[in-house]
Amino acid sequence: MFLMEISLSIPCCTPLQAEPLSEADADELAGLLKALADPVRLRLLSFIAASENSEACSCDLTKPSGRSQATVSHHLSQLTEAGILEREQRGKWAWFRLDHERLTGICAAVCATPND
Repeated sequence: MFLMEISLSIPCCTPLQAEPLSEADADELAGLLKALADPVRLRLLSFIAASENSEACSCDLTKPSGRSQATVSHHLSQLTEAGILEREQRGKWAWFRLDHERLTGICAAVCATPND
């Protein structure tokens, strides 16, 4: 997988400048960026990232996000399907944590660093 290979070998690089993306890699990256391109999802990610151990129960995200449980669940599902969050069932509640390698891969794919 393109993004995971980057994240494991280089924490931040400029692969978009290194060579053109293949169609498959472009499709994958576009899907990831689409999952992130929503203000509610970005806020949910920030709540989870700022939580202890970068994880949070879905039940604790409705109040700070100002959204219903159904809306929060929908957005968390989208982020989970994209591989940006990992989901763990604990009793009747779902807990979510960031997939740091996946986020690093996304950053590495799109973040340009100055050439020295």
